[in-house]
Amino acid sequence: KHSKRHKQMGKMARQQQGDVDELFDVKNHFYIGNYQQCINEAQKVKPTTVDVALERDVFLYRAYIAQRKFRVVLDEINESSPAELKPFKILAEYFASPNRRETILAELDRATGYSIIDNNNLMIVAATIYYHEKNLESALRVLQNANSLECMALTLQIYLKMDRLDLAKKELKAMQDKDDDATLTQLAQAWININSGGDKLQEAYYIFQEMIDKYSSTSMLLNGQATCFIGQAKYEEAESALQESLDKDSNNPDTLINMIVLAQHMGKPPEVANRYLSQLKDSNLDHPFVKEYLQKEAEFQRLCSQYSLSA
Repeated sequence: KHSKRHKQMGKMARQQQGDVDELFDVKNHFYIGNYQQCINEAQKVKPTTVDVALERDVFLYRAYIAQRKFRVVLDEINESSPAELKPFKILAEYFASPNRRETILAELDRATGYSIIDNNNLMIVAATIYYHEKNLESALRVLQNANSLECMALTLQIYLKMDRLDLAKKELKAMQDKDDDATLTQLAQAWININSGGDKLQEAYYIFQEMIDKYSSTSMLLNGQATCFIGQAKYEEAESALQESLDKDSNNPDTLINMIVLAQHMGKPPEVANRYLSQLKDSNLDHPFVKEYLQKEAEFQRLCSQYSLSA
């Protein structure tokens, strides 16, 4: 308690010295998945330094990418753009042009293969792309020398994906030592609670609820709560959180996937899950869940045809 009070006093003293993060709202909206608000805030900010302006642009472009508005990023970032922004053009290209992915990956391998990366944004972009490619070892490799809170949060997510809760917990401890109150640290705690299951699901729910009360409800936070409810077999509560999430963004892939899972848990007619699946195919054809499903569907069709041929 004493150290926490001490920390808060330190924080207040820093704020009195004028060391206030001008981009706090911009970053915060981005981290909780409120991408439109992040863009709105970014366009309102009057940066006091060139560095602040640059960081504002970073979050602005990342929010456009999160909204799948790739054209804005592809049109605006060019050869003469600052080095800090260029990685986001690669990320936008990766998501916008599936046919170019192999080339982009080869370029990334070259850019990140031999030297220690000191461009924080390139680390985030490379790790994100490798994560999407299910190349978790490469994602960890590019993040190994990172010390920003966001890179630590990414590392933690990769450990969870690898089912290494022990390593994820170590990473969380490092994040808490760096900044216990940060939104990213709180979210990381919630992810760990979800992966721990049991009583921890309720704790995760409260973290998401606190953020909803403090900032605003977003698809990301509501999906977090729905995951907690599904884990606790509270299917009605999960359904109302997901309905609210659909109202906010009817194409959110996590919401649609959770709706498919929920429909099966609740024993709803198959057409209910199929509708969500059709929507998902429509809006997120290259989502890993859809790819895997289509692959299985094709295998199933092949098995059926082989069976009918041999019958």
